[in-house]
Amino acid sequence: MDISTIFYYLFGIVSVSYILHLGFYLTGASLYDIWQLQRTRRINDGYGASYVPLVTVLVPAHNEEAVIVRCLNSILNNTYKRVKIIVVDDASTDNTYKVLRDFKREHPNIALRIIRKRVNGGKGAGLNYALRRYVDGELVMTLDADSILSSNSIDRAVSYFVDPKIMGVAANVQIMNQHTTLSILQKFEHMIGYRSKKVYTLTNCEFVVGGVASTYRMSALRDVQFYDTDTLTEDIGLSTKIVAQGNRDHRVVYGVDVMAMTEPVDSFRGLLRQRYRWKYGSLQNLFKYNRLIGSIDRRFTVMLTQYRMPVAVVSEVVLFLLPIMWLYAIYLTITQHSILLVMGAYVTVTAYVFVTLWQDEHIRFKERIYLTIYAPIAYFIFYIMDLIQVIAILKCSLKIRRLARHENIGSTWTSPRRIGKHMEIAAGGRVK
Repeated sequence: MDISTIFYYLFGIVSVSYILHLGFYLTGASLYDIWQLQRTRRINDGYGASYVPLVTVLVPAHNEEAVIVRCLNSILNNTYKRVKIIVVDDASTDNTYKVLRDFKREHPNIALRIIRKRVNGGKGAGLNYALRRYVDGELVMTLDADSILSSNSIDRAVSYFVDPKIMGVAANVQIMNQHTTLSILQKFEHMIGYRSKKVYTLTNCEFVVGGVASTYRMSALRDVQFYDTDTLTEDIGLSTKIVAQGNRDHRVVYGVDVMAMTEPVDSFRGLLRQRYRWKYGSLQNLFKYNRLIGSIDRRFTVMLTQYRMPVAVVSEVVLFLLPIMWLYAIYLTITQHSILLVMGAYVTVTAYVFVTLWQDEHIRFKERIYLTIYAPIAYFIFYIMDLIQVIAILKCSLKIRRLARHENIGSTWTSPRRIGKHMEIAAGGRVK
């Protein structure tokens, strides 16, 4: 078998797999929507109304003077009132601490504790410090300082924990509108990526929960001894560690109605740094919990061990092949004197973007129309993200030995440049 034949079959397998996954996500997401509709009706009929636990909202902050007040106001504006707020100022060098003190002085009646750390120990260490010493609520929500909550997000997050098997809830995180190419790219990426979480929830194989508005049972956090600080993505590490106890009885789910918004990264260089950190942290956790891949332990669902975890590994490997596949697609287009290959891929991806956009529950009609204008070129701007992902995985491959040995490469953190744009979210989760 010559090299061109190998490329042909490899390209075909990856392409067919991609199309099958799109169909799987479309079907699964629609079934999730039906489940969510039934669940909402039960809640409206009073299901779980007596469950009103104390929720502690933890906000880690490092140099967040431009956005911290906006974040805190979104917490105060929530409909759920049994809330305690803890802000961990992790050695900020700007006016974050002063802004926090002024905010507390202006709101003397709110349950707000400000913890000031003198040494930058990293987000995970800062959260652990607060969790071990100051948190006394049954549920804990973590919220990045550059993010804001919908006015009913905490209420809706609490409703999932009526089910005793649910240990964590991932929020529906969307990108604030900045109307730049990079922000639109990130908005489409989040919209499509979070849609797949509907499928993972329905099939009980979710293990990735980000740090924006994620909510956990405090008992589950104590069981796993809180965040690990030996990876760059302490949030993914925490959710994976909980799932690693056995995801049949320690479920992590996606709450589409737990709405939050976060700032986009506003520069290509900043996006590269962010995605390298995410990629490296994700690989650290895949190495760390590799025992889940293919496991036949009955504590885990088959979808987690035989599908979700293996696919997570394969998707990283495929990134190495992307440049080759790009070149091969161009080669086939030229040698076959046909653009059908490119057109087929374009139509498939664009159709999926349109479906995702118009089925999203939390976008205003005006914003939906605006994004629809960009949808036809989404296929091409996705190549920007593909390029960033390829660069990130190549950089990670240079440190493969350190990854395999679980070496800690440092836990201090720096916040990217904040835009600080005012943003509000209405009660129904829609942006105003």
